[in-house]
Amino acid sequence: MDRLLSAADEESKLPSSGHKRGSWSAFPFIAATMAGLTVAAGGWMNNLIVYMIEEFNVKSIDSAQITNVVYGCTTMFPVIGAIIADSYLGSFSVICISSLISFLGIVLLMLTSTLDSLRPPPCNNNGSTLCTNPTKAQYAVLYTALALAIVGVGGTRFTIGTMGADQFDKPTQQSIFWNWFIFTLYTSSAISGTAIVYVEDNVGWGWGFGICAVVNILGLAIFVFGTRFYRRVKPQGSPFMGLGQVVVAAIRKRNVLGSGRIEDYYQNPVDGGTMMGAATPSESFKFLNRAALKIEGDIREDGLIAKLWNLCTIQQVEDLKRLIRIFPLWSTGIFLTTPLAIQSSLTTLQALSVDRHVGPHFKIPAGSMIVFILVSTSISIAVIDRLLYPLWKKLTVRTLTPLQRVGVGHVANVLSMVVSALVELKRLKMVDAHHLQNQTNGSTVVPMSVLWLVPQLVIAGIAEAFHLPGNVAFYYQEFPPLLKSTSTAMVALLIGIAFYLSTAVVGVVRRATLWLPDNINDGRMDNVYWVLSLVGVLNFGYYLVCAWLYKYQDVEDVVDDDDDGFRSNE
Repeated sequence: MDRLLSAADEESKLPSSGHKRGSWSAFPFIAATMAGLTVAAGGWMNNLIVYMIEEFNVKSIDSAQITNVVYGCTTMFPVIGAIIADSYLGSFSVICISSLISFLGIVLLMLTSTLDSLRPPPCNNNGSTLCTNPTKAQYAVLYTALALAIVGVGGTRFTIGTMGADQFDKPTQQSIFWNWFIFTLYTSSAISGTAIVYVEDNVGWGWGFGICAVVNILGLAIFVFGTRFYRRVKPQGSPFMGLGQVVVAAIRKRNVLGSGRIEDYYQNPVDGGTMMGAATPSESFKFLNRAALKIEGDIREDGLIAKLWNLCTIQQVEDLKRLIRIFPLWSTGIFLTTPLAIQSSLTTLQALSVDRHVGPHFKIPAGSMIVFILVSTSISIAVIDRLLYPLWKKLTVRTLTPLQRVGVGHVANVLSMVVSALVELKRLKMVDAHHLQNQTNGSTVVPMSVLWLVPQLVIAGIAEAFHLPGNVAFYYQEFPPLLKSTSTAMVALLIGIAFYLSTAVVGVVRRATLWLPDNINDGRMDNVYWVLSLVGVLNFGYYLVCAWLYKYQDVEDVVDDDDDGFRSNE
């Protein structure tokens, strides 16, 4: 502990960059840390629905809703972590502190599974009506454990990615790093979704959560051990404050007439002078240009800004304009990931209702179904990178842009929803054929193999292999330079909003229809998937319009990044 705190305290004393730090010498420690923390997080998240149903007697749909909220929090908190890292503590300290918080949450979760006083007694096999609900105190302990674990995951997952990218100077090396980052993330998630979930289902929840705690603290130890290899970027202040200053300054100068002269606008000062290539602001969103327009009292005698909220640089104005241009494309990602969030929770409920035996001795845990998406994504990334991209370039003499990759992901996502609807329709026909409706016994199994659920998950994984790297590359490439470290967190924010929205959508469906009762054998889950398919088609049309209207900020960077792709050196 002393070593950890001292390392964190010394972060601000180290140079922001150096020739002897960073690069690939730091990568093994960052990758190992990422793997350990991901295995630990996935170990409790992947099986959370099953844990609440079996150990806390929470109804199935309610468990799915709670899980969606948890997933939403773990993907929205990285934005807060990124702001804290950029503004105050730096990535190293945020990762260390968040890892400790995550460890505490997992330990408390382990206690809920091992101490009888922290959970309700098990249900009677005769029916769910004989189940005892958790007390308020038991809920409080469970939610506290989840909150700590969520904060820990949110502060580490994408902050590690940003710190890893900071180890490299060249965009080509950063692209290679993102390739390995995504591969490590999904491979580790697959391990947690199989090995850890298997232990939880077949050995005991306490053992499963205990392994998660050990792997979590081991990942933190490896991260601290690699301290001397890291290049650490000093906090630069909140980038969002500068964007807010542009809005405030523009509003305050709303009555000031614009100007077409370069000298009337405040440029970025460099070493007491004016930056090279000074120019007037762009014509788009002209209202914001007033924020950089100099009037009496804006400039001090030394040439610096007198009041930060009255005057901004042209670069700050253009940075905000960049984000405004990106926003429509970013918004399309909400309805791209929302169906996937709903699908992931509903698939677990489907898996619980069908025959999960593969062979005479092996039974697939319901919480492990997500692994098919993870494995499919990992394999698809390799195939796309090594086969599809080179073939596409040979045939068209052009490379796939990030927006084209995301577009393919949209199409595959819609196809996954259609397949999900067809499979659920078949499951409901089996329910009807065997008269399994209105069964009070929660252990009723539909005579249908769980492998029927695999195709929809494989297609969802293929979709993710296109749109996730495409979005990461697009945001990292198109965000303003001062917001590079926040760009990856914005992807996490997108996913988080989708999980919250999925919770709201399921809630509305339950109140307005009978499609999702507590016993899904009595409902029409296929209709939910059909609606998601329609939403996906409409969202894809919206995406095509946004992509067609968008112009890349730097065409040369786009070409260079595409040539390097997400491809490792050989």
